[in-house]
Amino acid sequence: MKRTTVITALPLLLAAGIALPLAQGCKPANTKSAVTGDAASKVYVPPGKYDEFYNFVSGGFNGQMSVYGLPSGRMLRNIPVFSVDPEKGWGYSEETKPMLMTTHGFIPWDDSHHVEPSMTNGVADGQWMFINGNNTPRIALIDLTTFRTKTIIEIPNSAGNHSSPFTTPNSEYVVAGTRFSLPMGGDAQRDVPINTYKENFKGNVTFIHPDRETGKMSIAFQITAPGVDFDLSHTGKGPSDGWFFFSCYNTEQAYELLEVNASQRDKDFIMAVNWKKAEQYAKEGKGKMVPGKHFMNHYSDETHMATSEVVEQVLQLDHKELKDLLYFMPCPKSPHGCDVDPTGQYIVGSGKLAALIPVFSFDKMIKAIEAKDFEGEFDGIPVLKYESVLHGEVKKPGLGPLHTEFDNNGFAYSSMFVSSEIVKWNVQTLEVVDRVPTYYSIGHLCVPGGDGAKPWGKYVIAYNKITKDRYLPTGPELSQSAQLFSIDGPKMELLLDYPTIGEPHYAQAIPAELIKDKSVKLFKIEDNKHPYVSKGEKETKVVRDGNKVHIYMTCIRSHFAPDNIEGVKMGDEVYFHVTNLEQDWDVPHGFAVKGAANAELLIMPGETQTLKWVPTSVGVKPFYCTDFCSALHQEMQGYIRVSPAGSNIPLTWNTKSADAGL
Repeated sequence: MKRTTVITALPLLLAAGIALPLAQGCKPANTKSAVTGDAASKVYVPPGKYDEFYNFVSGGFNGQMSVYGLPSGRMLRNIPVFSVDPEKGWGYSEETKPMLMTTHGFIPWDDSHHVEPSMTNGVADGQWMFINGNNTPRIALIDLTTFRTKTIIEIPNSAGNHSSPFTTPNSEYVVAGTRFSLPMGGDAQRDVPINTYKENFKGNVTFIHPDRETGKMSIAFQITAPGVDFDLSHTGKGPSDGWFFFSCYNTEQAYELLEVNASQRDKDFIMAVNWKKAEQYAKEGKGKMVPGKHFMNHYSDETHMATSEVVEQVLQLDHKELKDLLYFMPCPKSPHGCDVDPTGQYIVGSGKLAALIPVFSFDKMIKAIEAKDFEGEFDGIPVLKYESVLHGEVKKPGLGPLHTEFDNNGFAYSSMFVSSEIVKWNVQTLEVVDRVPTYYSIGHLCVPGGDGAKPWGKYVIAYNKITKDRYLPTGPELSQSAQLFSIDGPKMELLLDYPTIGEPHYAQAIPAELIKDKSVKLFKIEDNKHPYVSKGEKETKVVRDGNKVHIYMTCIRSHFAPDNIEGVKMGDEVYFHVTNLEQDWDVPHGFAVKGAANAELLIMPGETQTLKWVPTSVGVKPFYCTDFCSALHQEMQGYIRVSPAGSNIPLTWNTKSADAGL
């Protein structure tokens, strides 16, 4: 591999025979009695006490990940990932800019949909959280000791990254399927008429390996796939460990007005991927290197800065040559969710336009493969007979099934977008045992650990796509919402709803005890390896390098050093390298300079961050601390003098305490 390193909702069209209810999305008539009298006591977390669960929620179109406490619904943090965040300087500081580099250049936003934890033996282990960038195909890894984005990897040969970032049971791989099929290859192969979709458009599935020690991610291999759209996926576990399952739609291979033209067939597919076999083939050299330029961006907690590594090629396995990698199971109709129960035996497909929920048996799937019990092929991939792989169908569960999560008692919980409800059913008997309305059209839902091998259960959280009159009005854009239900008893009970930011899609909830005691409180100043660190005020200085001026600065309650700087000229690029000398965990500092066209810095104790500033006018400009740090916070300020270009003002700096050797 050649490498270089640089610092740096449309309405649902229902299937025939399914009537669209006139009251689609309506709230229940008995709103006032929807919450029982003791619900408040079940979600109340007294001041100074901790929530039982962390709830990690995708930010949708804001490109971030938000963190809430459960059962309180209190927002704890918004983690910047794919989108710039001026509050924290993410994407604005020189250290974090490389995190948002792609082959398209610096991309300061994305559309984040799905959240997945790192796992050990199929259970969330509290080390990392992954999230996808749907627009510019990317996967991010968030370190749960710092609640910061540690690595972002771009996915080549892909367009739309919806069916990700789901992981294998020990997080050997994070997988990503293409949402939009495209012509692939060189310019000549890509520049083809859109109406040649069936001949020229292809998809693939990418397997990404995260290193357990460093958190760096690399693309292990890709598997070619037919020109269909992949929606969601989940890993097998237990008996199905070694397999991955993807929902597919647009098997019609339509390329215009998909709302109608991609909804013709009675069944689409669940694609089963034998990833253990693919891994074996990759190690045996049965793939080939193909062009696949992409960025791997990694943030170091030692240097407090990110680097971008550019990779030119990826290993690709051809499903038409390696015949035992992919299999299709027919699934009604336009499936969205693809979920695997905790035993690993049952795969649930959620056909958005179906009036039932199909549940497939892994054992039956293997037997059908061994017996070659096929009904034909699709693009060279065997299509298993529906009746041969089916465990059974959940009859009349509701309208518009989207997603399913599981508890630790053998029950499944499915979201129904059209009929606006959560439906609880028995995985073995396929009987519906309970249902509750939501406000209004539910999309994803989450049970703590509900897609793992050992769910913690206790709650199910609904993430609603359309919310009306739940909260005080805020103009034409209404607040998004989540709702918390108890699942401790035989009946689901609404406990709480609370507003969320962005458009929440998928989410994860894991016990706080897996994370809170590992949380980093500060960075040791002696371990700071930033190239522009000042580990004490005696090390502060100002250095000119051509038209670049580097200011080695420290901050501590309640002053900057240096705090008076002269000799900067118009045309200079000024770099404030600010080190927070505090070693108390609760004293971050901020930094901003008048006229900065980017953002502030938010600098944690023991950390160094850099703000680039290009003066736009002559004069004396103030800089100051933006994060309240002490009673003398207002006095934490300084001045930088900007002189005309060509002036001979010498470069000088001072701070009384620094001059005194303090």
